[in-house]
Amino acid sequence: MSSKSENKTNVCPECGGSIIYIQEKGEEVCNQCGLISSERVLDYAHSGKRAYTTEEKKNRERTGAPISSLLPDMGLSTVIDRKNIENPDLKRAAKWNTRITWEKRNLLIASTELKRISSNLNLPDHVRKTAFSIYKTAFAKKLLRGRSINGMVAASLYYAVRKYGVARTLQEILDESSSKDKEVRRCYSILLKELKLRLPSSDPTSLIPRFIAQLNLGPDIESLSKKILKAFMNRFSTSGKDPKGLVAGSIYLVCKKKDIPLTQKEIADVVGVTEVTLRSRYKELVKKLNIMM
Repeated sequence: MSSKSENKTNVCPECGGSIIYIQEKGEEVCNQCGLISSERVLDYAHSGKRAYTTEEKKNRERTGAPISSLLPDMGLSTVIDRKNIENPDLKRAAKWNTRITWEKRNLLIASTELKRISSNLNLPDHVRKTAFSIYKTAFAKKLLRGRSINGMVAASLYYAVRKYGVARTLQEILDESSSKDKEVRRCYSILLKELKLRLPSSDPTSLIPRFIAQLNLGPDIESLSKKILKAFMNRFSTSGKDPKGLVAGSIYLVCKKKDIPLTQKEIADVVGVTEVTLRSRYKELVKKLNIMM
Protein backbone atom coordinates (compact mmCIF):
# COMPACT_ATOMS: atom_id res chain seq x y z
CA MET A 1 0.00 0.00 0.00
CA SER A 2 2.82 2.40 0.82
CA SER A 3 4.46 1.99 -2.60
CA LYS A 4 1.14 2.64 -4.38
CA SER A 5 0.48 5.81 -2.35
CA GLU A 6 4.00 7.11 -3.05
CA ASN A 7 3.52 6.54 -6.80
CA LYS A 8 0.22 8.43 -6.73
CA THR A 9 1.76 11.43 -4.97
CA ASN A 10 4.60 11.63 -7.51
CA VAL A 11 2.15 11.78 -10.45
CA CYS A 12 0.53 15.00 -11.66
CA PRO A 13 -3.28 14.85 -11.20
CA GLU A 14 -3.82 16.90 -14.40
CA CYS A 15 -1.57 15.40 -17.08
CA GLY A 16 -0.05 12.38 -15.40
CA GLY A 17 3.49 13.79 -15.55
CA SER A 18 6.06 13.34 -12.83
CA ILE A 19 6.25 15.72 -9.87
CA ILE A 20 9.58 17.40 -9.07
CA TYR A 21 10.54 19.30 -5.91
CA ILE A 22 12.06 22.84 -6.22
CA GLN A 23 14.03 23.31 -3.03
CA GLU A 24 14.66 27.07 -3.41
CA LYS A 25 10.93 27.87 -3.59
CA GLY A 26 9.57 25.05 -1.44
CA GLU A 27 7.20 23.93 -4.18
CA GLU A 28 6.26 20.65 -5.86
CA VAL A 29 5.74 21.20 -9.63
CA CYS A 30 4.82 19.00 -12.59
CA ASN A 31 7.70 18.86 -15.07
CA GLN A 32 5.28 18.68 -18.05
CA CYS A 33 2.39 21.10 -17.51
CA GLY A 34 3.94 23.21 -14.69
CA LEU A 35 1.10 22.61 -12.23
CA ILE A 36 2.06 23.50 -8.62
CA SER A 37 0.65 20.63 -6.62
CA SER A 38 1.86 21.96 -3.24
CA GLU A 39 3.72 25.01 -1.97
CA ARG A 40 5.51 26.19 1.17
CA VAL A 41 6.91 22.72 1.70
CA LEU A 42 9.13 22.44 4.78
CA ASP A 43 12.81 21.82 4.03
CA TYR A 44 14.17 18.99 6.16
CA ALA A 45 17.38 18.63 4.15
CA HIS A 46 19.39 21.01 6.37
CA SER A 47 17.95 20.10 9.76
CA GLY A 48 20.29 18.47 12.27
CA LYS A 49 23.31 18.33 9.96
CA ARG A 50 26.70 19.70 10.91
CA ALA A 51 29.09 21.32 8.45
CA TYR A 52 32.83 20.63 8.61
CA THR A 53 34.13 22.20 5.39
CA THR A 54 33.57 25.52 3.62
CA GLU A 55 31.66 23.80 0.83
CA GLU A 56 29.35 22.05 3.29
CA LYS A 57 28.69 25.35 5.07
CA LYS A 58 27.69 27.00 1.79
CA ASN A 59 25.34 24.14 0.97
CA ARG A 60 23.69 24.40 4.38
CA GLU A 61 23.31 28.19 4.45
CA ARG A 62 19.68 29.25 4.31
CA THR A 63 19.84 32.83 5.60
CA GLY A 64 21.99 35.91 5.15
CA ALA A 65 23.41 38.29 7.72
CA PRO A 66 21.24 38.98 10.80
CA ILE A 67 19.02 42.06 10.89
CA SER A 68 20.69 44.87 12.83
CA SER A 69 19.15 48.17 13.95
CA LEU A 70 22.63 49.71 13.81
CA LEU A 71 22.50 49.63 9.99
CA PRO A 72 20.67 52.40 8.08
CA ASP A 73 18.62 49.85 6.09
CA MET A 74 18.45 47.22 8.87
CA GLY A 75 20.63 45.01 6.64
CA LEU A 76 17.68 44.26 4.34
CA SER A 77 18.88 46.01 1.17
CA THR A 78 19.47 44.01 -2.02
CA VAL A 79 22.83 44.26 -3.79
CA ILE A 80 22.69 43.68 -7.55
CA ASP A 81 25.68 41.93 -9.12
CA ARG A 82 26.63 43.90 -12.26
CA LYS A 83 29.26 41.48 -13.57
CA ASN A 84 26.98 39.21 -15.65
CA ILE A 85 24.59 41.91 -16.90
CA GLU A 86 24.81 42.44 -20.65
CA ASN A 87 21.76 44.61 -21.29
CA PRO A 88 22.85 48.30 -21.16
CA ASP A 89 19.52 49.40 -19.67
CA LEU A 90 19.86 46.90 -16.85
CA LYS A 91 23.44 48.00 -16.31
CA ARG A 92 22.28 51.61 -15.97
CA ALA A 93 19.56 50.56 -13.52
CA ALA A 94 22.05 48.56 -11.44
CA LYS A 95 24.42 51.54 -11.39
CA TRP A 96 21.73 53.88 -10.07
CA ASN A 97 20.76 51.27 -7.50
CA THR A 98 24.20 51.61 -5.89
CA ARG A 99 23.73 55.34 -5.30
CA ILE A 100 22.23 56.04 -1.91
CA THR A 101 20.15 59.00 -0.83
CA TRP A 102 21.35 61.71 1.55
CA GLU A 103 19.18 60.23 4.32
CA LYS A 104 20.93 56.84 4.07
CA ARG A 105 24.33 58.51 3.75
CA ASN A 106 23.68 60.55 6.90
CA LEU A 107 22.62 57.47 8.87
CA LEU A 108 25.61 55.53 7.52
CA ILE A 109 28.04 58.22 8.75
CA ALA A 110 26.27 58.34 12.13
CA SER A 111 26.29 54.56 12.59
CA THR A 112 30.00 54.39 11.71
CA GLU A 113 30.84 57.11 14.24
CA LEU A 114 28.63 55.46 16.87
CA LYS A 115 30.31 52.08 16.38
CA ARG A 116 33.77 53.65 16.62
CA ILE A 117 33.10 55.47 19.90
CA SER A 118 31.25 52.49 21.39
CA SER A 119 34.07 50.09 20.49
CA ASN A 120 36.71 52.35 22.02
CA LEU A 121 34.66 52.69 25.23
CA ASN A 122 33.59 48.99 25.30
CA LEU A 123 29.89 49.84 25.47
CA PRO A 124 27.31 47.01 25.28
CA ASP A 125 25.04 46.47 22.28
CA HIS A 126 21.84 47.61 23.98
CA VAL A 127 23.43 51.01 24.66
CA ARG A 128 24.47 51.33 21.00
CA LYS A 129 21.02 50.40 19.73
CA THR A 130 19.29 52.86 22.06
CA ALA A 131 21.66 55.66 21.04
CA PHE A 132 21.13 54.99 17.34
CA SER A 133 17.36 54.85 17.82
CA ILE A 134 17.45 58.28 19.49
CA TYR A 135 19.62 59.64 16.67
CA LYS A 136 17.23 58.34 13.98
CA THR A 137 14.29 59.94 15.81
CA ALA A 138 16.17 63.25 15.96
CA PHE A 139 17.00 62.97 12.25
CA ALA A 140 13.36 62.26 11.38
CA LYS A 141 12.27 65.35 13.33
CA LYS A 142 14.91 67.43 11.45
CA LEU A 143 16.83 68.35 14.60
CA LEU A 144 20.17 68.09 12.79
CA ARG A 145 19.71 71.29 10.84
CA GLY A 146 22.59 73.55 11.80
CA ARG A 147 24.15 70.86 13.99
CA SER A 148 26.92 68.37 13.33
CA ILE A 149 26.35 64.64 12.92
CA ASN A 150 29.17 63.76 15.33
CA GLY A 151 27.81 66.12 17.99
CA MET A 152 24.34 64.58 17.83
CA VAL A 153 25.80 61.06 17.91
CA ALA A 154 27.83 61.89 21.03
CA ALA A 155 24.77 63.45 22.71
CA SER A 156 22.59 60.43 21.88
CA LEU A 157 25.25 58.07 23.19
CA TYR A 158 25.62 60.07 26.41
CA TYR A 159 21.87 59.88 27.04
CA ALA A 160 21.89 56.10 26.45
CA VAL A 161 24.85 55.72 28.83
CA ARG A 162 23.03 57.66 31.56
CA LYS A 163 19.78 55.80 30.94
CA TYR A 164 21.33 52.38 31.55
CA GLY A 165 23.67 53.54 34.31
CA VAL A 166 26.87 52.59 32.46
CA ALA A 167 29.97 53.91 34.22
CA ARG A 168 31.08 56.29 31.46
CA THR A 169 31.33 60.05 31.78
CA LEU A 170 30.66 62.82 29.28
CA GLN A 171 34.35 63.67 29.20
CA GLU A 172 35.23 60.13 28.08
CA ILE A 173 32.75 60.38 25.22
CA LEU A 174 34.14 63.81 24.29
CA ASP A 175 37.68 62.42 24.27
CA GLU A 176 36.64 59.82 21.66
CA SER A 177 34.42 62.18 19.66
CA SER A 178 35.64 64.87 17.27
CA SER A 179 32.98 67.33 18.45
CA LYS A 180 33.52 70.14 20.92
CA ASP A 181 32.11 70.23 24.43
CA LYS A 182 29.69 73.10 23.73
CA GLU A 183 28.31 71.44 20.60
CA VAL A 184 27.61 68.13 22.37
CA ARG A 185 25.99 69.85 25.36
CA ARG A 186 23.80 71.93 23.02
CA CYS A 187 22.72 68.80 21.11
CA TYR A 188 22.01 67.02 24.39
CA SER A 189 19.72 69.81 25.64
CA ILE A 190 17.93 69.85 22.26
CA LEU A 191 17.31 66.08 22.50
CA LEU A 192 15.83 66.40 25.99
CA LYS A 193 13.63 69.33 24.99
CA GLU A 194 12.37 68.34 21.53
CA LEU A 195 12.04 64.58 22.07
CA LYS A 196 10.64 65.12 25.59
CA LEU A 197 13.09 62.70 27.13
CA ARG A 198 13.24 62.30 30.87
CA LEU A 199 16.64 63.23 32.23
CA PRO A 200 18.04 60.06 33.81
CA SER A 201 19.58 60.56 37.24
CA SER A 202 23.27 59.73 37.38
CA ASP A 203 24.62 57.54 40.17
CA PRO A 204 28.14 58.68 41.15
CA THR A 205 28.74 55.46 43.11
CA SER A 206 28.84 53.48 39.84
CA LEU A 207 32.03 55.35 38.90
CA ILE A 208 33.93 54.45 42.08
CA PRO A 209 35.03 50.84 41.22
CA ARG A 210 36.76 51.92 37.99
CA PHE A 211 38.73 54.74 39.63
CA ILE A 212 39.60 52.56 42.62
CA ALA A 213 41.10 50.00 40.23
CA GLN A 214 43.08 52.69 38.38
CA LEU A 215 44.47 53.98 41.69
CA ASN A 216 45.44 50.42 42.78
CA LEU A 217 43.39 50.65 45.98
CA GLY A 218 41.75 47.77 47.85
CA PRO A 219 38.09 46.70 48.13
CA ASP A 220 37.84 48.16 51.65
CA ILE A 221 38.53 51.64 50.25
CA GLU A 222 35.90 51.07 47.55
CA SER A 223 33.17 49.96 49.98
CA LEU A 224 33.86 52.80 52.42
CA SER A 225 33.87 55.40 49.62
CA LYS A 226 30.51 54.09 48.40
CA LYS A 227 29.10 54.15 51.92
CA ILE A 228 30.13 57.79 52.48
CA LEU A 229 28.85 58.91 49.09
CA LYS A 230 25.50 57.12 49.51
CA ALA A 231 25.04 58.69 52.95
CA PHE A 232 25.65 62.14 51.46
CA MET A 233 23.25 61.53 48.51
CA ASN A 234 20.48 60.27 50.82
CA ARG A 235 20.60 63.38 53.02
CA PHE A 236 21.54 66.18 50.62
CA SER A 237 20.86 67.16 47.02
CA THR A 238 23.58 66.59 44.41
CA SER A 239 21.97 68.62 41.61
CA GLY A 240 24.43 70.95 39.92
CA LYS A 241 27.44 69.04 41.24
CA ASP A 242 29.79 67.10 39.00
CA PRO A 243 29.51 63.37 39.87
CA LYS A 244 33.24 62.93 39.32
CA GLY A 245 33.94 65.67 41.87
CA LEU A 246 31.89 63.83 44.51
CA VAL A 247 33.70 60.59 43.68
CA ALA A 248 37.12 62.26 43.94
CA GLY A 249 36.19 63.90 47.25
CA SER A 250 34.94 60.66 48.81
CA ILE A 251 38.01 58.68 47.68
CA TYR A 252 40.36 61.35 49.04
CA LEU A 253 38.44 61.44 52.33
CA VAL A 254 38.79 57.68 52.80
CA CYS A 255 42.49 57.78 51.86
CA LYS A 256 43.11 60.42 54.53
CA LYS A 257 41.25 58.40 57.16
CA LYS A 258 43.23 55.26 56.25
CA ASP A 259 46.54 57.19 56.06
CA ILE A 260 47.11 56.17 52.44
CA PRO A 261 49.78 58.40 50.83
CA LEU A 262 47.84 59.60 47.80
CA THR A 263 47.98 63.28 46.91
CA GLN A 264 45.08 65.40 45.69
CA LYS A 265 46.78 65.77 42.32
CA GLU A 266 47.11 62.01 41.81
CA ILE A 267 43.43 61.40 42.54
CA ALA A 268 42.27 64.43 40.53
CA ASP A 269 44.29 63.37 37.46
CA VAL A 270 42.84 59.83 37.49
CA VAL A 271 39.23 60.91 38.09
CA GLY A 272 39.44 63.80 35.62
CA VAL A 273 38.67 66.83 37.80
CA THR A 274 40.66 69.79 39.07
CA GLU A 275 42.26 69.88 42.51
CA VAL A 276 40.01 72.83 43.39
CA THR A 277 36.88 70.74 42.71
CA LEU A 278 38.29 67.83 44.71
CA ARG A 279 39.01 70.07 47.75
CA SER A 280 35.57 71.70 47.56
CA ARG A 281 33.73 68.35 47.50
CA TYR A 282 36.03 66.95 50.22
CA LYS A 283 35.33 69.86 52.57
CA GLU A 284 31.60 69.61 51.85
CA LEU A 285 31.53 65.91 52.70
CA VAL A 286 33.45 66.42 55.94
CA LYS A 287 31.30 69.39 57.01
CA LYS A 288 27.83 68.03 56.19
CA LEU A 289 28.45 64.46 57.35
CA ASN A 290 30.30 65.63 60.48
CA ILE A 291 33.17 63.24 59.83
CA MET A 292 36.03 63.61 62.31
CA MET A 293 39.44 63.61 60.70
